[in-house]
Amino acid sequence: MDFPFSDILHMVIMSVEFLVGVSVNGFLIIVNCHDLLQSRKLMLLQILLICTGLSRFGLQIMLMVQSFFSVLFPLVYEENIYSDKMLFVWMFFSSVGLWFATCLSIFYCLKISGFSQHCFLWLKFRISKLILWLLLGSLLTSVGTAALCIEGNLIEYNDVLRNTTVMRNTAELINSNKLLLVNLALILPLAIFVMCTSMLLISLYKHTHRMQSGSHSFSSARKEAHVNALKTVITFFCFFISYFSAFMANMTFKIPYRSHRFFLVKEIMAAYPVGHSVIIILSNSKLQESFRRIICLRKKQ
Repeated sequence: MDFPFSDILHMVIMSVEFLVGVSVNGFLIIVNCHDLLQSRKLMLLQILLICTGLSRFGLQIMLMVQSFFSVLFPLVYEENIYSDKMLFVWMFFSSVGLWFATCLSIFYCLKISGFSQHCFLWLKFRISKLILWLLLGSLLTSVGTAALCIEGNLIEYNDVLRNTTVMRNTAELINSNKLLLVNLALILPLAIFVMCTSMLLISLYKHTHRMQSGSHSFSSARKEAHVNALKTVITFFCFFISYFSAFMANMTFKIPYRSHRFFLVKEIMAAYPVGHSVIIILSNSKLQESFRRIICLRKKQ
């Protein structure tokens, strides 16, 4: 069976993204689980990173399976991609990944931002309970979003292709309503993420401006910490927006199957769980140290 160059290139890119994604997210899960078990305390950042790593792990596997079948078994892919089970799993991992990333941005915002408003301080002092409830809410919301999406899947796509124009128009209306539903369900984490990022940017700018009049040693140390946080959040934001845009384009079901745009959307979506997790590791000194130790052990072996 001969494959076009675009198919081969797509599989190579997706395979690289999959291997790197599984490695970095597996690393996040294992290291933070180990730290959590050793400390025997409620460590919010570790819990957030474990949840984020698990959601990315599932999303990466889902994207790889889709790409694998779309290239090697196109007929099987077309028959099953619009099934209720596939749609549920796809929507769940997409939604929960965005929500967990939002929870992580809320955590960084509350921990680092220096706002003195009463409401902000109230949330900051109750961050442990807030984050746990947000994680539970994110999980339940993602299950609900996935369930609502398959509930709206009233007409099978393959049957529609063989039916009348009226049926096709009805199917397009259902897909449009489904896309609207997904937009409404996922626009909330996006809005919260943008708000937290904006608040953190404002706080970091104000703090850097205040530090210019302080002592040089204190200013340098604090400024470096804030600049690192700023780089992390901005990168989070870029990956978040790129994934959200690609996901919405994919949900329109209007991109020609196995076209260059079809493969590009899948590759952009797969880059999000990889790049986001890599940035998390690079921005955390403890995770960097653990990663270096693992590499050194492998070299010795």
